[in-house]
Amino acid sequence: MNAEAHRATEPTRPHILWGTPHSLYTGKARSCLIKKGLAFLERCPSHPDYKARVRPAVGLVTFPVLETPEGQFIQDSTDIVTYLDTLDNGAPGKAMTPATPVQLAVARLIDGFGLEGMLQVAMHYRWSYRHEQELFLQTEFGRGLYAGADREARRAAGRRVMDFFSSSLPALGITPQTIPAIEAAYEELLEALDVHFQSYPYVMGWRVSIADLGLIAPLYAHLGRDPYPTALMKKRAPNVARWVERMQLPNTPDGEYAPHIADWLPDDAIPATLESVLALLFKDWGPQLGADAACYQQWLDAHPGLEAGHLVNRSDSRLVHPTLGMVSYAWRGVQVQRASAVHGLWLFQMAQSAVKAMPVEARLRFDALMQRTAGQDVLALRLSRGMERRNNVLVLQ
Repeated sequence: MNAEAHRATEPTRPHILWGTPHSLYTGKARSCLIKKGLAFLERCPSHPDYKARVRPAVGLVTFPVLETPEGQFIQDSTDIVTYLDTLDNGAPGKAMTPATPVQLAVARLIDGFGLEGMLQVAMHYRWSYRHEQELFLQTEFGRGLYAGADREARRAAGRRVMDFFSSSLPALGITPQTIPAIEAAYEELLEALDVHFQSYPYVMGWRVSIADLGLIAPLYAHLGRDPYPTALMKKRAPNVARWVERMQLPNTPDGEYAPHIADWLPDDAIPATLESVLALLFKDWGPQLGADAACYQQWLDAHPGLEAGHLVNRSDSRLVHPTLGMVSYAWRGVQVQRASAVHGLWLFQMAQSAVKAMPVEARLRFDALMQRTAGQDVLALRLSRGMERRNNVLVLQ
């Protein structure tokens, strides 16, 4: 029996998560596996199997990638979570995706905000403070590239790619002019989250959801693990720092919370303490979403008649996170110029789909929530044509 055939017949093989500790999107998939209590191995791309098996199967040099016990490869943290939720077979208390309409829409919004709306602040604190955490970053980036015992070789491997990633700051709108606003917005978010986690262990209440998974992506890999922003989080928002720890363990009993059933709030309710977080979500992600939606529409208008399945990209390159050009928008008293984020629109589209599917009574409650959190204008954004992921890239529906 050859190696692949033997692999396929092993009954109890764990999942394999291909990624790195410092990867933002890997953090979402990792916490999902941990909180579901699933057996898994984590392997870095420096492992020879990544080049030999994973990269050819996915067709891209990217991570995270989940390799299932059956040998299936799933790329993109959102697709990974969607797949992992199917393993629960509808068992109560297991799924990460809420089934009730308002909770689903809110969780989708926060998930998207964490993955894309917070990418700018995550990259700012990693690279604008590179000097304060240089050796740590060399080691972490080298960990994904070099698997040997030579410590200096690992650091050198990290240095070879760090300049490439740090050079992305202008494309994310991170400049000396925007940095004060970026930091002010983040500190406000930390404060709102710290107040929320004083009362609840998770974003939606007493049980993990995709809202937690979206936020843990930037708040672990970059903001809760890199030395400079980690110290800031612990000094300014210790309840958030504790939640970051909680998301890395399958079961973390916290004595400060009264005993509760491990579930989201009853009757499709949203924690009152979460409304301040939502208000900041709309304030800080909304202008970017509006600019991205306008850029997407301009691209559609310039290319009429594109067939379903056409790449959503300004070139024919297959990219996990494509862009359709530069956008400019006013935000917190500064003008931001950055590359458009198509992936964020796809995530926002999923939240909008949840809103559109709401029954009348739930929509009334959701609209009232949007009034209280100033989210009406953001939710009014419309994409004239939807997107979906096929073969690990975004295409037109």
